[in-house]
Amino acid sequence: MIYKGTTDMTEGAPTTARLRDVLNRAGHVVIVEASPDEADSADVAQIVVTGAEIADLARMLAIVDGGTGDRCLCDGWPTIMVHDATGELIACWTLHHQSGLRGTGDCDADLRDGPALTEWLAERGLTGSREVQAELAVQEAEEDRRRMRWLQGAPAGLRDAAKDLAHPPGDDLEAWAGQLRDVQARLATLMHHCHPDAIERIRVLLAWAGIPAREPGGGLKWYDMAVQQQLLAEDPDLILAALATSPSPAQLDGAAQLFGSLDWTGAHGRRLPEPVRSLLVGHIQAAGTDPMRFRLRHGYYA
Repeated sequence: MIYKGTTDMTEGAPTTARLRDVLNRAGHVVIVEASPDEADSADVAQIVVTGAEIADLARMLAIVDGGTGDRCLCDGWPTIMVHDATGELIACWTLHHQSGLRGTGDCDADLRDGPALTEWLAERGLTGSREVQAELAVQEAEEDRRRMRWLQGAPAGLRDAAKDLAHPPGDDLEAWAGQLRDVQARLATLMHHCHPDAIERIRVLLAWAGIPAREPGGGLKWYDMAVQQQLLAEDPDLILAALATSPSPAQLDGAAQLFGSLDWTGAHGRRLPEPVRSLLVGHIQAAGTDPMRFRLRHGYYA
């Protein structure tokens, strides 16, 4: 199937009026729970919308006029194929992220009520969107819990700045990125003010940086990276000195994250001096996570 949206709608901003004009000419609409490339597959769920239900569908597909000004890179699904009274295909649209519509103009458009459309489809047997929404809700709840665990580990005096730093991005990513840079600078200033002694500051940062090491999902979030970047801005000799005497398990977790990062190994290599190497290796062998053990096996800590 060739996916070109609607021939007379690929130019100009998407609007609900233009979308409904197409649906007013529809004889039937086929909605397939797959991307356009897979819409012809015989084993994918689909429904055929006719008669008065086309008007219902038009109400469900109401969009924010003007569109988003952008196009998502994913193909999207389900696929909505609009046929006229003769059976000719006159439009092919896709839903994407279960919240937007593509093919109704020169950019994507947000649905006015994505959850309502999701339920409308589920009532007619296309439950994929509802299942995805449920999975996304679970993921979002876990992301919120992860942020809270990180915030709870924030050093005294830095909680407000940390809360601003951990705020999720909105629709305006450029504005969010600018705010993020401002908050990172404020956090660094506060860290130096609250902990002017470099050794003490590094120990505090290492313990905070160790929190994501125990997260089951692995990987670093943008707020984790901000803490790591502060550590990387410190004198590397002082970092090693801060770890040389009785580091806590949390600080060793942070060290494992830092010394296994590409930023550290690219600048300083993988070889660690004694006694830091022995302390870190012993910690990983006794209580390390699988990623720590993996890095240890592959020589990240020499």
